Amino acid sequence: MHHQMLELPARSLGRSRRWGPGLGLALALASVSVWPAGAFAQEDYPARDITLVLPFGPGGIADITARVVADAAGNKLGRQIVIMNQPGAGGATAARSVLNAPSDGYTLALFSNGTAISVPLFKKLAFDPVKDFTPVSSLAYFDFVFVTKAGSKFKTLADVLSAARAEPGALNVGTINVGSSQNLAAELFKSASGIDFTIVPYKATPDLLVALLGDELDIIIDSHTALKAALTQGQATAVASSGPKRSMLLPDIPTAQEQGVEGFDVTSWNAIFAPSGTPPEAVKKLNAALVEVLADPAIQKRFAELGVEARSSTPEAIGQRMADDVKKWSAVIEKAGIAKQ
Repeated sequence: MHHQMLELPARSLGRSRRWGPGLGLALALASVSVWPAGAFAQEDYPARDITLVLPFGPGGIADITARVVADAAGNKLGRQIVIMNQPGAGGATAARSVLNAPSDGYTLALFSNGTAISVPLFKKLAFDPVKDFTPVSSLAYFDFVFVTKAGSKFKTLADVLSAARAEPGALNVGTINVGSSQNLAAELFKSASGIDFTIVPYKATPDLLVALLGDELDIIIDSHTALKAALTQGQATAVASSGPKRSMLLPDIPTAQEQGVEGFDVTSWNAIFAPSGTPPEAVKKLNAALVEVLADPAIQKRFAELGVEARSSTPEAIGQRMADDVKKWSAVIEKAGIAKQ
């Protein structure tokens, strides 16, 4: 989507009149002393509405949380942030849409750890989230949960590990599709724990739950959001979370690391990025609005209800997280022998 740039009065003034040499020089020197660098270009940012392009369809957690943030941040900035859903091609459709727009801060992208996974997973992704984009801020983080059937003999993750060591390959661990964050979390768990088990991929979470409750699977790995109903209704039991520390949503559930799986750390996230070349002042203003919005207790409560943790960041921190995750999942995909798509 291409946008026409609004001309600012300061720019048009400089182009439309001719001044004598002395007065022109005096005005030029005065402008340098009064205005900081970039002020003319970005003093009124945002001067119109902003578009945030999502690589997901409407209705999912990423879409809902993005809309909550867009509404609140738009109010802070005095402009509407319009959500545009463009799923497909490992996020390439949405990314191309943003890269085809001017780098002026008015067209942004929502990326996630799934974007980092897409880099090594797709043969030709057609964009590089590290080189082609400028980070703005993270929005949300969430862990995955290891879940057994209620009443299962596996009461803890230690029980699962013991069974897998006693009978290598016999344990069935369910995830959604090959190459998904959940599926790669299972591959990393296999590597970090040093045990062998069978990873069984399913199309969607409901299929996973049917298989778990039907005793076709011993344990499944998925997001707390996706499994929340089964856990609340007592159909399933959480035995571990996947992050480096206990989830604020499941504080009583120990992490996999706490239960002896050293080096296992899987946390999903989403964040806002802008095309490379976006003026720093625009990035700064966007980041400031997001930091303020995501610290709002009402927003944090709403996110928690959805099963995610509202958390902003500096541009540098989320940019580093993207780069680190690209390397991390590249190694996991290579070790697991997952074919590129």
